Amino acid sequence: MTLAAFLRHLAFAASLGLVSALVVAAMISARVLDVPNARSAHARPTPKGGGVGIVVAFMLGITVLYGYADFSRLADPYFRGVILAALAIAVVAFLDDLKDWPFAVKLAAQTLAALAAAGSGLYVRVLNLPYLGPVDLGGFGFALSLAWVVFATNAMNFIDGLNGLAAGTALVACLFLAWLAAAQAAWFVYFAALLLAAGLAGFLPFNFPRARIFMGDVGSQFCGFMLAVLGIAAARFETVEMSFLLVPCLLSGVLFDVAFTLGRRAACGQRLTEAHRGHLYQVAHRAGMDARIVAVLHWAFAALGGVVCLLFVAAPSRFKPLLPLLLLPPQLVWLGLVVRRARRAGLGRW
Repeated sequence: MTLAAFLRHLAFAASLGLVSALVVAAMISARVLDVPNARSAHARPTPKGGGVGIVVAFMLGITVLYGYADFSRLADPYFRGVILAALAIAVVAFLDDLKDWPFAVKLAAQTLAALAAAGSGLYVRVLNLPYLGPVDLGGFGFALSLAWVVFATNAMNFIDGLNGLAAGTALVACLFLAWLAAAQAAWFVYFAALLLAAGLAGFLPFNFPRARIFMGDVGSQFCGFMLAVLGIAAARFETVEMSFLLVPCLLSGVLFDVAFTLGRRAACGQRLTEAHRGHLYQVAHRAGMDARIVAVLHWAFAALGGVVCLLFVAAPSRFKPLLPLLLLPPQLVWLGLVVRRARRAGLGRW
């Protein structure tokens, strides 16, 4: 990619960021309010639905790509399936922001969207592993892809509980993913990640450090879904073994928090679908840690994941399985810090 082409892409992304910001400002004026409850980190009613700006910017950008940049498109069945599924999940999530539907309704919508994307043909069929070479997953690949999309969509939704945490983490992940994809000439992943980053960049100043508006389910679920789908597309990078680990590495902080929290609640016999304030980032905030520090720390986790991904792509085959393990010690240190602060704050079983 030439410097001139890259500058054109940045200019296009900047224009979409402006579109996102204008839509977010309009959503603030619309006054769709998030009224605080016992689980909320905010104390007064605050507008929500700012994720509409992210969705509008992304969809506008992807429409331009579809019409004028054939080289950046997936094959049509994949492309249409992914975009329509993403749009559907955004619409349902926005209605949920308005109506506050039960979790079962949201899960059903996420599953249908994942089925639409995978049903179009975009799922992991083959894993390219060191020493073993290509491993055909057969029908298991379809089921694994569905589980990944639903889990990642919910993970980003669950993590959206402090100003700037989810949006900033997703922004950092998208920027690194665009960088990685450009190096592989994977132009759909590159452009889609860049468009999502543009929408997030337009939204984030309204949400951090002070929240004039929240992203809402429409933003968090849309971002989680698109990052999950891009993770599946990245799994097809032909020259990078184990490339299915790239997006999970970028989202390591999010995935660790959600996986640990769900595992802990299951071990304690608590209902997994019941609303709670037991995520690590929530416990840290409840124990007195500044919300801005918690958010920036998660941005740093995403940035560390990006650095590990760059090393991962360049590493010889024999070292690739080891590099993602570098992301575990920081998460364990974070876990230990949260547990210690929770005990000092007398939070008991959280």
